[in-house]
Amino acid sequence: MPPSISAFQAAYIGIEVLIALVSVPGNVLVIWAVKVNQALRDATFCFIVSLAVADVAVGALVIPLAILINIGPQTYFHTCLMVACPVLILTQSSILALLAIAVDRYLRVKIPLRYKTVVTPRRAAVAIAGCWILSFVVGLTPMFGWNNLNAVERAWAANGSVGEPVIKCEFEKVISMEYMVYFNFFVWVLPPLLLMVLIYLEVFYLIRKQLNKKVSASSGDPQKYYGKELKIAKSLALILFLFALSWLPLHIFNCITLFCPSCHKPTILIYIAIFLTHGNSAMNPIVYAFRIQKFRVTFLKIWNNHFRCQPAPAVDEDPPEERPDD
Repeated sequence: MPPSISAFQAAYIGIEVLIALVSVPGNVLVIWAVKVNQALRDATFCFIVSLAVADVAVGALVIPLAILINIGPQTYFHTCLMVACPVLILTQSSILALLAIAVDRYLRVKIPLRYKTVVTPRRAAVAIAGCWILSFVVGLTPMFGWNNLNAVERAWAANGSVGEPVIKCEFEKVISMEYMVYFNFFVWVLPPLLLMVLIYLEVFYLIRKQLNKKVSASSGDPQKYYGKELKIAKSLALILFLFALSWLPLHIFNCITLFCPSCHKPTILIYIAIFLTHGNSAMNPIVYAFRIQKFRVTFLKIWNNHFRCQPAPAVDEDPPEERPDD
């Protein structure tokens, strides 16, 4: 182990590597499940794949870069800025994917008869592409000038140095807290989260209303249709809750940094907040496995077909009770 890495840093790196080792295979399994199971090809699961792609990138890209930043190498300012931006892109992609999922579930219960004509595969693909394009715009905004370069250059010049500043690469040294709080959090994180809460509340209200009225809104039994919609909505709302629980603490710390620079922030709490943000990428596959039967049986099928030493009985990838559009 290099002498420049402390025991605390070694523990941090170990936890980050563990998160990555859970996140990457788990989310690859989600993408694999959607690929092999035709029953997982509707718009909701396409948005879930987009979310899983972002989570794979967190484990494969963001966590290694976070470890690099924690070690604190000496780099040029813009090199460090490029290292810091991927997490902003992927966080925004996750938020927009969650929002797309919430809107999709709303449309399924609001207009069940017209849903398949409104939410077509082409429109879903356009929505996913739009989410990623917008995520890159929001996440790369610091590269376009909203960063701490001016302050770093003043300190660099004050020391009599010339050329592009060389700094110890740290997130807060290159990313402006004004950007993180006023633009990232107050515009692109908090409003979408609040909107999603309202959407899911409306989804639950509509489902409960239909279950109580027992009015037919599909070709099958309405009690069965809306009962399954309720179950899936609860699972996806849980994904949203875990995302908010994982990311809000770090954004609250950013607000404290901006509005109360002299306030003490315990280092251990900051690290816990960072672990929560990265760990969120490993949570979703676990929720899918325990809460959504189509994922669970497809995961088992993949395990039986590709990882078991002995062949196992075939697993029905679309059980009869779940064959309608859920």
